[in-house]
Amino acid sequence: MDELGLNKLFAGILVASLLLMTGVKLAEVLVPHSELEQNAYVIEVPEGGAVAAAAPADKGPEPIMALLASADAVAGLKLAKKCTACHVFDKGGANKVGPALWNVVNADKGVVEGFGYSNALVEFGGEWDYVALNAFLAKPKAYISGTKMNFAGLKKPQDRANMIAYLRQQADSPAALPTDEQIAAESGS
Repeated sequence: MDELGLNKLFAGILVASLLLMTGVKLAEVLVPHSELEQNAYVIEVPEGGAVAAAAPADKGPEPIMALLASADAVAGLKLAKKCTACHVFDKGGANKVGPALWNVVNADKGVVEGFGYSNALVEFGGEWDYVALNAFLAKPKAYISGTKMNFAGLKKPQDRANMIAYLRQQADSPAALPTDEQIAAESGS
């Protein structure tokens, strides 16, 4: 591009800038800015500093002990097939990405030999009773913050009950089903 071409380009940019500035100034003259006396949308705010209601606390997953008596272990097996990428359910099965889950119901948390648990799960302690399994299967990361388990959870209570019924069967001697007293205690009746 020669000098004349560059001069024309520069002049074009300069003229466009001047036209833009002139247009803005002309718009301010034609439509002057004025403050409104009152907002167009009035928002009523109660006097006295009323405090908004606190968000309801997360009470955890729905109780499932009552569902365990009628839970379908075969449906639990179908759900467990999704878990076989990380877990094995056979007696004497080797750990995978996750621990082997043979005889897990009522077993201590974080004790499967040869598996490296997260510190969060080991420090959490306790047993994998029906309540703990329900909470963990609902949202593992919400139940034990810092767990290595990358699973979103089972949203439906019946799915969790079916899965726990399947896990219960994967043992030399399956854990006893919950008593009426345990069911009443879980549901708060």
